[in-house]
Amino acid sequence: MKITHLTQEQAKEFYSVHTGKSFFEDLTSFMSSGPIVTAILEKENAVDDFRKLIGSTDPLKAKEGTIRKLFAESMSHNAIHGSDSDENALTESDFFFSKLERY
Repeated sequence: MKITHLTQEQAKEFYSVHTGKSFFEDLTSFMSSGPIVTAILEKENAVDDFRKLIGSTDPLKAKEGTIRKLFAESMSHNAIHGSDSDENALTESDFFFSKLERY
């Protein structure tokens, strides 16, 4: 786990899959507006279990008690990011962590 601060350019690179979507500029602006905590969760079913914990991307649709239901303001200010697949988890981990930083 580490704390970092993304530049707008880094946020745009990280979220490049969403380039051109209506929320892209707001999302990348929000993600570069302050420090973020990055971490890798390694366990069986990590992606699915973590996504249950954080809740739906839309906080209005998130289940009670999830992180997004409790803390998100909107879909682009949704308090937390979680990979949507094992493949994306590896790609996203590579964005923030070198091989030497992984346990």
